[in-house]
Amino acid sequence: MASTLADAGARLRAPARLPSFRLLWLGQSLSLLGDGFSYIAFSWITLGLTGSTLALGSVLAFQAVPRALLTLVGGSLSDKWSPRTLMVLSGWARAALMAGVGAAGLTGTLTLWMLCCAAAAFGAVDAFFQPARASILPSVVDAELLAPANALLAVGTKVAAVLGPAVGGTVVAFSDASVAFLVDGVCFALCALCVAGVRPRPRPEPAGGADGAAGAAMDAADVKDGEDGQDGPAAPEAAGDTLGARIRAGLRYAFADPRIRTILVVDAAVTFCQAGPFTVGFATLAKVDLEGGSATLGLLNAALAGGAMLGTLAGGAAGGRPRVGLLIAALAGWLALGTGLLAVVDSAPGAVAAVFAMGFGMGFQGVFGMSWIQRNIHGSVLSRVIAVDMVIGYAVAPLSLVACGALAASGTAPMFALTAVVLVVTAAGILASKPVRAMR
Repeated sequence: MASTLADAGARLRAPARLPSFRLLWLGQSLSLLGDGFSYIAFSWITLGLTGSTLALGSVLAFQAVPRALLTLVGGSLSDKWSPRTLMVLSGWARAALMAGVGAAGLTGTLTLWMLCCAAAAFGAVDAFFQPARASILPSVVDAELLAPANALLAVGTKVAAVLGPAVGGTVVAFSDASVAFLVDGVCFALCALCVAGVRPRPRPEPAGGADGAAGAAMDAADVKDGEDGQDGPAAPEAAGDTLGARIRAGLRYAFADPRIRTILVVDAAVTFCQAGPFTVGFATLAKVDLEGGSATLGLLNAALAGGAMLGTLAGGAAGGRPRVGLLIAALAGWLALGTGLLAVVDSAPGAVAAVFAMGFGMGFQGVFGMSWIQRNIHGSVLSRVIAVDMVIGYAVAPLSLVACGALAASGTAPMFALTAVVLVVTAAGILASKPVRAMR
């Protein structure tokens, strides 16, 4: 038993021995810490400037819309220029934006329209950073280290997601929202410096025809991964190297393979069953059904985050290449069981236990699902496929929030029950596909 635990710990620590991975981990964590800062800073400074919740909603919408619209563009450019280049440029751009807003706030020249423009620019730049962040890992670690490396990155993500808003709120409380923007700018600048120090592993030239970006000259430090040892379909041929042609080639690649297509559909279904139920549903469950307060809501969210972090570490330490298709089906079934329990639970401890178990399953499967994508999708199109998945999530999440808001008006039981049914149908659809069941 001790030997097994030691082996699992060694697997989980293996990526951290690589200097480039450590820099990537620190850079991504700093960026996500900055994202948490920016949310608090934008919210607080908008309310302080206008006193209007409508203005706050407008500023946040100005940030969200460009991110959703430009993510496919960001994925295409990440495949063309390399993820590292795009992450560095995005880091410096966000640092400059945050510093500019902070300086305007401190000098008293900040206006609502300046905030809206800054939020839109931030969302646009973030659309270039996110696909690159998700696709850079295969060029930094060996394929066998993808699972533990994804686990460590995910843990950093979850910790930053908690610390960012908390530290940002503390900075605002003891100083000023404008100072929070300046601190935010420092986080993004440090992110850019860390990622600039990453040295992706050199790769041989691709044996087959990649699309128009494959022949582009690249700095040795920006050579892309994925041109060897992958099990997925060959890179798509593009009718040209225009932005539109590259996006279309990425879409064709994503939807042509039944395995990738299934992952996109499953991600959409799971997002729909998370976005509303885990926000509107948790809040209504805590306040109305369990007759608790904000502390109960906090416990539910903490249980979800804690379970996901533990599941992520367990997945990273497990090793091997399990059948990912079966894992995805198992996750859908596991979440269906959890949401079904939430439909009938009548105590806070029972709800917290169910949510913790759901979080564990999400964290465990997420490690292997992302590793499969990074290992099997051709490196010259990886960012575009990830961008497609992100855009689908951006579209599905608000629909889930509206639908769950309407269903929760008559209680959480119908909402959670319907969510469980959707997840059961999703699991059955996965198991019905032989190529998906065989995925490793």
